[in-house]
Amino acid sequence: MPVISVIIPVYNGAKTIEETVRSVLNQTFQDFEIIIINDGSKDETLEEIDRISDSRVRVYSYPNSGQGASRNRGLFQARGEYIAFLDADDLWTADKLEAQLIALQSNPEVGVAYSWTDFIDEWGNFLRPGSHLNLSGDVYPHLLLTNILENGSNPLIRREAIDRVGQFDESLPPAEDWDFYLRLAAEYPFVVVPHPQILYRVYANSSSTNVFHLEAVSVKVIEKTFKQAPASFKHLKAHSLANLYKYLTFKSLEHSSGRIQGVAALQFLGKAILNDPSFMKQRRIIVSSLLKSLSLIVLPRNLLDRVLQKLERFSQTHCLLMHGKLNPF
Repeated sequence: MPVISVIIPVYNGAKTIEETVRSVLNQTFQDFEIIIINDGSKDETLEEIDRISDSRVRVYSYPNSGQGASRNRGLFQARGEYIAFLDADDLWTADKLEAQLIALQSNPEVGVAYSWTDFIDEWGNFLRPGSHLNLSGDVYPHLLLTNILENGSNPLIRREAIDRVGQFDESLPPAEDWDFYLRLAAEYPFVVVPHPQILYRVYANSSSTNVFHLEAVSVKVIEKTFKQAPASFKHLKAHSLANLYKYLTFKSLEHSSGRIQGVAALQFLGKAILNDPSFMKQRRIIVSSLLKSLSLIVLPRNLLDRVLQKLERFSQTHCLLMHGKLNPF
């Protein structure tokens, strides 16, 4: 039996699936199986997978049901003692599995090992670092504030921990991974591998850029979780909402193209301030976000790009992510 099961859901991933799978095959730790769940792809995904000749790769095809369902289907097929999930357009560094496995084996009480994330564009070019947090042990209160793992391609998880807390909630895409990590953190300590080992690919049209849907499901996760959280953590709810709205403001402005994104950014910025009035002290980032939002709403296309470039030099949009509350104490 393989030590690790790597589950890769894919929907219309022909452009990246081979590179993603090869980032697993190139791991320094080699005792794994790769379970690819083809979620009703209509492009050449299966043809690209056929180019990979390795007996450890197994492919299962189903009608399109979403990423949460695909991950759960992968769990049904998995035989490993440890489980890793990898989105079909993300990449791992070669030492990812080995380093996380050592971290788990060195800490038998720990249920989840996670690493740092860096962000890349659709061509694989570096965009920006992730949060690079050093949080181990009881990370539950930190996860109440924000998804410190940042994406679904990050952790290595003991199978017994998944069996205890249950599978992904298929009604919460694309926030089902945050809900899943919260349930794991309520029961198990986490351990961090302090190296950037996940390369998370960002597209202008990715599911996470559907900001209004992301808002709706993320608020559902927050409401659900704080209903069950201990009373001593209830005060963190406003900070959790503020962090969410700062992130959504950033996402609205990250790949801005028109009025809808500008209106969304203004709405989210207002909700961030409402939940965290102290954010008003960050005048530079507030003014920059307001100007970018208003530019998207009122400026014609031929002026917009030049104005946004100048505003980005004044205050980079990703600075929004640096003003979230991450310490619950």
